[in-house]
Amino acid sequence: MTFEPLISAVIVGLGATVFMDLCAVALARAFNIPLPNYCLVGRWLRHVTDGAFRHRSIAAAAQKPAECTIGWIAHYTIGALFALLLVALVTSHWLRSPTFMPALIFGIVTVAFPFLIMHPAFGLGIAASKAPNPLQARLRSVTNHAVFGVGLYASALVMRFVAY
Repeated sequence: MTFEPLISAVIVGLGATVFMDLCAVALARAFNIPLPNYCLVGRWLRHVTDGAFRHRSIAAAAQKPAECTIGWIAHYTIGALFALLLVALVTSHWLRSPTFMPALIFGIVTVAFPFLIMHPAFGLGIAASKAPNPLQARLRSVTNHAVFGVGLYASALVMRFVAY
């Protein structure tokens, strides 16, 4: 069975996102670390459609219908889009012969998205500079994105055996 590179990349991105979520659940259970709240992403996206991009505090912003569903869909869509970007940068050959470092480096680089877009839009400042504990927020973001990078590699390995 073979898959087109675009479909393979999307599947790799979805798999990496699942991997990241499973690691977050494991950390929550083992160390009582709060899970990411993707409902807030949905709330933000719902407010964006009303013209409000930045908030003083997304947590204090008015709740919107279906914000949790939209947030989770956005979370997985972003994971798939990031994987497509990785494959565009390293070529589809990487899907047939995945290597660890490009996936890990790319995963870490994607932390620029929350640092420069999501955190400021949510009222947390650049790289969570206005968060109650900025260092902790930054470390969690970097860790989550590094885990996503590991998930990209692991998912690509699985795809290699399934598709090629």
